[in-house]
Amino acid sequence: MKLYDYTMAPNPRRVRVFLAEKGIEIEKVQVDIPAGENLAPAFRAINPRGLLPTLVLDDGTVIDESVAISLYFETLHPDPPLVGTDAKSRAVIASALRHMEFDGLQPVAEVFRNSNPTFANRSISGTEGVPAVPGLVARGRASVARFYTSLNDTLAESEFVAGDTYSIADITAFCTVDFAKWIQMRIGDEHPHVKRWYAAVSSRPSASA
Repeated sequence: MKLYDYTMAPNPRRVRVFLAEKGIEIEKVQVDIPAGENLAPAFRAINPRGLLPTLVLDDGTVIDESVAISLYFETLHPDPPLVGTDAKSRAVIASALRHMEFDGLQPVAEVFRNSNPTFANRSISGTEGVPAVPGLVARGRASVARFYTSLNDTLAESEFVAGDTYSIADITAFCTVDFAKWIQMRIGDEHPHVKRWYAAVSSRPSASA
């Protein structure tokens, strides 16, 4: 089993943090996204979408997408539970996870991809020949600002993103907040609940994964 990874990218990091929480060690292969290694024929032969993370099982099955990979390992290693334990908690966590992805991670990526010269001609992950759209940067920044406000409101009511238990939703939010540092959008004093939560989750051993 191999996990194709890039240490600086948020989506592979989501899986690494998930695995660290589970205490799972697997072989990792680094694929340099800025250098375009994910778009080269050698990696396209493994995953034609050119996306990371990508998990290749011992039988040759290829699984991409962070959540799909995480769910695979959750089924094999249910403790500690990170996606819920019953119908209600699973639904609440799944909903919170999607909020973190659509409201936070996606707009941060929109700003990063459309403002970083490295990705001037591949502004959509896994593609070539897709030019950056500078107008999306301002829209993305506004969305990230709304995300921080919404996350602060959520965390004013609960210890973690989806309630009283650390979950995959926290992992995604944590990786999003760290990714946002690359676009100079950090937690502010107006987000005290996010600061409290971030201090807690960043002190977990898995945070260094």
